[in-house]
Amino acid sequence: MAELSVYIGWDSREDIAYEVAKASLLEHASIDVDVFPIKLQELVERGVYTRPVDPLASTEFTYSRFFTPWLADYSGWALFCDCDFLFFGDVADLLQYRNENHAVACVHHDYTPKEGVKMDGKIQTSYPRKNWSSFMLFNCGHPSSRRLTPELINAETGAFLHRLQWADDREIGEIPEEWNWLEGWSSKPSTGYPKGVHYTNGGPWFSNWQDVDYAQQWLDKALAIDPNFTPV
Repeated sequence: MAELSVYIGWDSREDIAYEVAKASLLEHASIDVDVFPIKLQELVERGVYTRPVDPLASTEFTYSRFFTPWLADYSGWALFCDCDFLFFGDVADLLQYRNENHAVACVHHDYTPKEGVKMDGKIQTSYPRKNWSSFMLFNCGHPSSRRLTPELINAETGAFLHRLQWADDREIGEIPEEWNWLEGWSSKPSTGYPKGVHYTNGGPWFSNWQDVDYAQQWLDKALAIDPNFTPV
């Protein structure tokens, strides 16, 4: 059995992003890791995902990410991440953030768009806990993680799920920002690379998103996987 199971959100429009995230994660991993795509259509066909189509959902895994503990049989620790990641770090490093008192651990971003300033100069805070759910280390057997049943995921609001309101605040552990480094928002490290680059606004698989940090490294990975890859 692998030391860590990783579930990556998969979107039919961005398969190459999933493949790069998976390849870069495995390349740097010093532990045995199992990687699985979370494919919405498979959950629909199994009859466990019944939410109506949400026109505001930006990806096919907007809600299906919360099936991670269920997919892991509510046992052990499992990582979820969006597909738009490029990894430079070793996921073995994440094991130190496991705490049996926590239902989940993530980067506690205080993310507000740079243009989000009120007329009085104060930051316009929108989307509480935005991006917290894009990289989650689940304690799958924790009672609060066990609340994430198909029935609850299908019924609850996006705000309830993405703000991690299914867990107590004290049950949400913290992971350093270098693991969910938001391209275009987070500060570049003075040396080396972030451990997980998150192309939250758009990535190098789009022709109009080439001039972003670490784009060449992402493209090199994509071309190694698919020599015929061209940005769309």
